[in-house]
Amino acid sequence: MNREELIKKWLDNNLNTEEQKAFEQLEDYNKLIQMDNALKDFKAPKFSVDETYKTLQPKLKSSSTKFNRWLKPLLKLAAVLVIGITINYYTSAIDTKVDTSIAQKTSIELPDDSSVKLNANSSIAFNESKWQDNRVVKLQGEAFFKVAKGEKFDVITNDGIVAVLGTKFNVKQRENYFEVTCYEGLVAVTHSDKTVELKPGYTFQIIDGKLLANEKENTTQPSWLRDESSFKSVPLKYVISEFENQYNLKVSSGDIDTSRLFTGSFTHKNLDLALQSVTIPLNLSYSKSGKSILLKRE
Repeated sequence: MNREELIKKWLDNNLNTEEQKAFEQLEDYNKLIQMDNALKDFKAPKFSVDETYKTLQPKLKSSSTKFNRWLKPLLKLAAVLVIGITINYYTSAIDTKVDTSIAQKTSIELPDDSSVKLNANSSIAFNESKWQDNRVVKLQGEAFFKVAKGEKFDVITNDGIVAVLGTKFNVKQRENYFEVTCYEGLVAVTHSDKTVELKPGYTFQIIDGKLLANEKENTTQPSWLRDESSFKSVPLKYVISEFENQYNLKVSSGDIDTSRLFTGSFTHKNLDLALQSVTIPLNLSYSKSGKSILLKRE
């Protein structure tokens, strides 16, 4: 049963046990419950169909018997319509949101058959009911997009907007780190009121507020889709941050200079191999204690 059918049955108080469990797994379950509670707290002006009818009845002429017979159902119908319109308004205003936790990735199919692969510790939000007229996705974290041809498609982040018509591209937006790479088609990146167009193989990258120059690369997809994080002249602090996104642990750098640049990669499948891939090129060592990693100088 799809999302819309579950919501309709929920509004009708007609969910069975299995459907209730499926409903509680919806991404926007909490927002729907909040909406329901808000509607329950909404106080409309006091109005009684029966009392109003009794008040009007003496004033109605005896020849209006047929009209009287339809008055009460019409008043009830009007009340139902008002409630329905209110629920529809709040439902259409709710975004669908998908989140991933640390060390988790997921795939999402958008309403127009566009697809999104969401990296660890990331989230996207979009409005299904308005999608046909407004293809907009809000992103926090990192995602790879494969966009179906159609009207303009926008990805909105805290650091900029990526606009496309039909293409494959990757967007990464972390704290003080913004990167967009085009793999197919053409994308336009707007940052600080300036727009840059990217052709396949080119990257727009801003780290710590600085725009970095990047050479063209002949790749078809980001490395994280192959369970590997790759970096080219990136400060160690961002490598550590991404490491923590892929492994459920905390990395402490001690007195190590985390502004040092790192070029290389690490796997998402083997912790020790990943640590060695980062530490050995920088002449560092490490020690493990539970969910903590301490980097040390050699």
